[in-house]
Amino acid sequence: MNIRINPSLSALAVALLLSTGTPLLGELGYKGASVQAEEAKAKKQKTRRVPSMSETVYKKLGAGQEAIDLKDYATALQVINDALERSKRYNLNEVANLHNMRGYIYYLQDDYAGAIREYKLVAAAGDKIPEGLETTTLYTIAQLSYVQENYDDALKYMEIWIGKAVNPSAAPRIFLATVYYQKKDYDLAVEQMELGIKIAQERGTTITEQNWSLLTFLYFEKEDWPKVIDTLEILVELFPKREHWVRLAGVYGQEGFEQKQMYALEAAYTAGFLEKSTDFTNLAGLLMQEEVPYRAAKVLVAGMKAEAVERSAKNLRSLGQAYQVAQEVDSAIDIFEEAAELSDDGKIFERLSYLYLEDDQYDRCVDAASGALDKGGLRKVQSVHIVKGMCLFNQNKLKTARTSFSNCRRVARVEDDKANQRICGQWITFIDRESKRQELLSAASG
Repeated sequence: MNIRINPSLSALAVALLLSTGTPLLGELGYKGASVQAEEAKAKKQKTRRVPSMSETVYKKLGAGQEAIDLKDYATALQVINDALERSKRYNLNEVANLHNMRGYIYYLQDDYAGAIREYKLVAAAGDKIPEGLETTTLYTIAQLSYVQENYDDALKYMEIWIGKAVNPSAAPRIFLATVYYQKKDYDLAVEQMELGIKIAQERGTTITEQNWSLLTFLYFEKEDWPKVIDTLEILVELFPKREHWVRLAGVYGQEGFEQKQMYALEAAYTAGFLEKSTDFTNLAGLLMQEEVPYRAAKVLVAGMKAEAVERSAKNLRSLGQAYQVAQEVDSAIDIFEEAAELSDDGKIFERLSYLYLEDDQYDRCVDAASGALDKGGLRKVQSVHIVKGMCLFNQNKLKTARTSFSNCRRVARVEDDKANQRICGQWITFIDRESKRQELLSAASG
């Protein structure tokens, strides 16, 4: 059973995770974002010599921080603005720190454009500011640019940061993957995502559900179905949720692995993850293909009890067929009787007529066959005439039975159906002989 993933739903899911799945904007203070600080300690580097900070500027920064702690942003901004008006007196390190605090104040007021402008001034100071301030500022600019949907700057500043960082962790690679995703450059997004996951695995650090989901979606966009399956199998093992199981089942079906598709939906069903009508009907259909009709019937009944599967003519017909194939004749009859009342054509009445014949309920068989013929929409009308004729014959209503077989032969001739012409002709001959035999018996006994 070939069931494709709904790409629009997948895109929506990934778009949502992108807003939360990557570490974004760490704790900011006037010294900048405390991002990946441990990476700067990975190996000893030559200490950068920067201009020292005067007591005057240090006090200005302290006053600004006190106002920030009180959430008095207007006062904090005024303190820093006043200081920057005298910036000609200060060295580049002092000026950069003042701009850094002003950027932080803008950030706290949700003025991201203003924050980015200030942080770029900080980064421009280069080797005139401490390495920690430079690298964390670069990281912050990249992330704020991402929030502002300026993806080119997000890439630029993150790549600069990676070039300066020592032994970067997985986080910046995953961040780059999300940016490339937004630019619809799926090849580079996959490259960065795979690298980020590789780094995380080597270090034994956590790979989140959102990370695996993004990689899955990127493979989906590239139509790399074997890798889509690989990552979905990881997701259902580590994060067994409805969406992962159902999506895995869909890809299995799409790629022709119908038995695996059935097992995936069965696992989801056992875990109570099936919610939608298609979840239940797809599983039931696969179970029918695998010749497990009674299980298929139970799945459909469960779906109807959960009010996920509507008791429509179509769904009831599927349930009735499952019971019929499972040799649960009484259950099949009950379901087909309900379905027949909802159906616009005679196909369900036709099935009922066969079941009634099999169950020796000849009166109902005749009624069902007549109902099928009246409603129409049948694949082979002559077959229904045969069933009706057989039920009438079993009631010893030979005259009306003969009429049914005559109707069958007439329709078969029109359809050039030689097999049923022969069968109905044989029945007519047999009924004529039986009628004559009964007449002779009646005359002899009279």
